[in-house]
Amino acid sequence: MQSKRARLDRFLSSYLQINRKDVRLMLAHNRVTVDGVVAKNIDQLVDEFSRIVLDDRVLQTNSRVYLMMHKPVGVVSATKDEQHRTVIDLLDNRVDKNALHIVGRLDLNSSGLLLLTNDGRWSRQLTSPQNKVTKVYQVTLQNPLSQEYIAAFEEGMYFAYENITTQPAKLQILSEFVAQVSLTEGRYHQIKRMFGRFRNPVLHLHRTAIGALSLDPGLAPGQSRELTAYESTHINMPIEHKLTADDG
Repeated sequence: MQSKRARLDRFLSSYLQINRKDVRLMLAHNRVTVDGVVAKNIDQLVDEFSRIVLDDRVLQTNSRVYLMMHKPVGVVSATKDEQHRTVIDLLDNRVDKNALHIVGRLDLNSSGLLLLTNDGRWSRQLTSPQNKVTKVYQVTLQNPLSQEYIAAFEEGMYFAYENITTQPAKLQILSEFVAQVSLTEGRYHQIKRMFGRFRNPVLHLHRTAIGALSLDPGLAPGQSRELTAYESTHINMPIEHKLTADDG
């Protein structure tokens, strides 16, 4: 989702239905503030989260929203769907649901940590391949695991259909049928396809962490909560710096 940035004079001209000459006069007389600071420059950039006040009249004041959800199996990561219940349907009326979008989807049969926000710049930082934000999954397999999986995931796998080789991924064997997989990509059904190379079907996929943020153990499937200010600003920390529900 794109951030709605614009020059201050264009915003005021459009919002108030006045010409830009009148906007310049307003600024010259110190009648406009942006985020509590008197605006002087018509070229100043504002976005959908800027608090813009003319005299004592609030023209715009929107808050950034960052939500963590424990996505259950059987719910789709979409804002609308004609066949299935969506993660938006699980939210209460604390926030404007229509303004939210999903940061890194989970498919219908996967569960775990899902993020929702109205902040396009924040979500792009988390999903951009250049930023290499680590996602961690717990994977339950149909057949037993062996040590050869670890090397194969670390080396990356070539998929001829897209003509790509996956980035190195870390696999830890937790038990005979359960592995933890950490990767920085999010290609279509990537984990299932990687295990498919071993002809080992994935029975369940559960995301436990994105960046330094882990799924709050206090959230039951279908529940959500707002991120703390600390969580939302420090999620890009290296994965070893785990955030906890008490941070912030």
